[in-house]
Order: sequence, then structure tokens, then C-alpha cells
Amino acid sequence: MNTQATISTPTAVKIGLAAAILSAAAFIIFTAAFIAIAVSQPLYTWTNLAEAVAYREAHGAFWATLAQTMMLCFGILYVLMLNSIYELTSAHHRFLMRISLYFGLGFAILTGIHYFLQISVVRLNLLHGELAGLEQVMQANDHSAVSGINMLGWTIFFGLSSLFAAAAFPTAERLSKTIRWLLIINGVCCLSGSVAFAMEWLVVLFLAINFGMGGAVTIVTILLSIWFGRLYKKVPAAQPHLTQGDFS
Repeated sequence: MNTQATISTPTAVKIGLAAAILSAAAFIIFTAAFIAIAVSQPLYTWTNLAEAVAYREAHGAFWATLAQTMMLCFGILYVLMLNSIYELTSAHHRFLMRISLYFGLGFAILTGIHYFLQISVVRLNLLHGELAGLEQVMQANDHSAVSGINMLGWTIFFGLSSLFAAAAFPTAERLSKTIRWLLIINGVCCLSGSVAFAMEWLVVLFLAINFGMGGAVTIVTILLSIWFGRLYKKVPAAQPHLTQGDFS
């Protein structure tokens, strides 16, 4: 992208850098928790609430709660990253980044509702033995209402946000070009996941979300940490205003 973006304050760079680093850490911890569940517990497939409760009591929920907490945090961090990128984008690309930010905010709200319900309402109801109506708010039930809300956020809103954000990154510089293509790959995987979820193509859904989206986001957050880090080095500590001649 050819831009003459003015960084009115280094705050955007600093917050973007912190958000990118923490986002990468959140996805790495999430992946570790996911692997821990896979190797330490038998595969669970939803049948009914009673069996889900028995499975949770037998194997605990530490790793699942850790993973859910990391994804709740990621939604917040993602909005911070997008807002920082928006502030650093030229007027020519700000329209697209604004759309990306709006979809990203929707993603954070939808998935945030889901994960906060899991680590608060669901956990507390199970703790007190209050099981009435939990089928529709438990993540273990992939046909529940909140699972649909969660997948709406991860597939459609996150996918569209990624695609519009990709348009803001130039192709002239290698790092920016790689980030651009990873965002496109993530967007395609997420949108494919929405179709797979609606059609109950479980294998396609697993590959698109767990491997496609999961891998792309982990790598792109690491690369965004590097990208923001390079911009941070160009921000003089004592100078509140900096003209950035090249967005890349």
C-alpha cells in the first residue's frame, strides 16, 4: 500500500504491539490446553446433559476453562489490534479497516458472550447442581444456542473482519504481504467453517477451524508482533508526533 499515514501518537503502536504479543500468547496457550485435553481425556461426543456432567466430574474442567479464558481474552485483544492498525492506515484504506474493525467488534461480542457464559454461568450452575436448561448454554453441546452464537462469531464475523483487514496491508514488503495472505487464508477458512457448521460437515469444520483458522491466526499474530515491533523502533521516545512514510 502506498501511504503517508501520520502517527499522531505512539500509543497506537504500543497498544498494537502489546495486543499482538498477548494474542499470540493466548493462542499458544489455547493450543497447549487443547492438546492437553486430547492426550489426557477420552474423546467426548455429546449425547445428553447427564453424561456431559458425569464426564466433566470425572475429568475436570481446568484445561477447558483455561482455553475458554484465553479465547475470551483474544476477542478483546483482537479489537485492540484492529483499532491500532486502523490508526496507522492511510485515508485510502481506512474505509476497509473500519469495516474490519466493526466486524471484529461483532466477533468479540459474540464469542465473548459464549466464553463468559462457560466460565461463569455454566460452571456455577454445575457447581451448585442446578442443571435445568443447561443444554442450550453448554459448549459441550454443539447443537446448543450458544454454540451457534459462538460459531457465528468465529466463522462469519471473524472471517469477514480478516478479509477486510487483509486489504489494508501492502504487497510490496515481504512481511506485510505474508500477513495479508495469512489473513486471507484465515478469512476463507472461517467462512468455509460457517457453511460446514450449518451443513454439519464435521470433518470440514474441524479442518477449517482447528487447523486452518487456528494455524493461520497463531502465525499471523506472531508476524503482527514483529510488524508492530518494527514500527515501535521508529517511534522516538521523546517525540509525540511521527510521520510514517511507509505503512510497511
